[in-house]
Amino acid sequence: MTDAEFQRFLADPTKRIDGDLAWSEDDDHSPTVEFRTPLTTAANSPMFVRGSWNRVARTLSFAIIHRSVGRIYALDLGRRHRNPTSEWVGETHKHAWTEQFRDKHAYEPQDITASVEAPDGVWQQFCREARIVHHGRILPPPPIQGTLF
Repeated sequence: MTDAEFQRFLADPTKRIDGDLAWSEDDDHSPTVEFRTPLTTAANSPMFVRGSWNRVARTLSFAIIHRSVGRIYALDLGRRHRNPTSEWVGETHKHAWTEQFRDKHAYEPQDITASVEAPDGVWQQFCREARIVHHGRILPPPPIQGTLF
């Protein structure tokens, strides 16, 4: 994917998600819940969105994944990131595709103000900035499972 192709994709106002998003436990039964949903575009790009939220570690991530390229755009909250050029970015940062760094370079956005404790608010801000129209809602996660011992 070229830089120009990524910029066209990001500017495309036809990106949409239909239906409610339900968090489910991850496969290893950690405190992380996640969802995965198709991302529809007029160009029929082979993409989906993945959400991941660890309520114990207080980390949250939403990522747009292109099936043949990998992650092309993401928002991470709750952990710092070290760029390939060695500088650190803060606990709220975005990854945007570039030909030079792929998805490895991040920057600190000014448009994400919702808390990791309010994933629905973060989701709305992510969708607005990424120009995704979501026809549905993001449902509350299942309760955190306790341990047996």
